Amino acid sequence: MNRRTRFITTTALMTAVICILGPLSVPIGPVPISLTNLAIYITMYILGTKRGSIAYLLYLLLGLVGLPVFSGFTGGPGKLFGPTGGYLIGFLPMAFLIGRFLERHGRNVVLSVVVMEAATWLPYLLGTAWLSYSVHMSFAAALAAGVLPFLLVDLIKIVLSALLGPVLKRRLAPFTALEQSGS
Repeated sequence: MNRRTRFITTTALMTAVICILGPLSVPIGPVPISLTNLAIYITMYILGTKRGSIAYLLYLLLGLVGLPVFSGFTGGPGKLFGPTGGYLIGFLPMAFLIGRFLERHGRNVVLSVVVMEAATWLPYLLGTAWLSYSVHMSFAAALAAGVLPFLLVDLIKIVLSALLGPVLKRRLAPFTALEQSGS
């Protein structure tokens, strides 16, 4: 398989993984618990910064045009620009930062957990600001509704990703590597 075909195939495959895991959610208030960030963490391990960010951007575009890939099997501009849209948009710079780190230091589990947790504050803050603005609540109330209930669950997803990510990357390397083999 040539380099371009491999790039497109692996990026599309991880976009599909995000699209499959993203809608799975537990509604607990204005912001549901979803598996979107878990899918992003794993994607960044497997694909790295460029392809991982493209995979997430494709996911956002698929949801924007109406495919039910967002939490609760929803999609469309209303969801992306609605009260929880800031979290979805905030995942893009989070993914980029995590990808940059993992490409260099992804084998260090403890440091990976610390960096993923720190980067997760980007969507937390962007999402909280947007939630606060869009539903006319104080920033503190939006933080209490949109971040505090997720801290432990997200930490568990981060630790799980830091443990599984390097294993998946190693096992999938023959399929995701972009070096041309034998051509």
